[in-house]
Amino acid sequence: MLCAGIVLCLSSCYTMTHTVGNGGSGKTTVTERQWYALWGLVPINPKDSKDMAKGADNYTVTTKSTFLDQVISAFTGAVTISCQTIEVEK
Repeated sequence: MLCAGIVLCLSSCYTMTHTVGNGGSGKTTVTERQWYALWGLVPINPKDSKDMAKGADNYTVTTKSTFLDQVISAFTGAVTISCQTIEVEK
């Protein structure tokens, strides 16, 4: 139990940002959760950032593992399922 508690407390959140064109203006943000099996090896519900941008030429894609994603993955990790959040700002 102590080891599991330490792992939960020390799990980190990360953020990756990709800019397409001139980037998003911040007027509209679309957020979706991406699910994976086998601890991130197999996408269950693939998300396409271009589809999320709905035809915009300039947008910013942010992929991150939030605290909520970590909590969810702590429970679903027993069956090898994990998740991350994808935000598209246009």
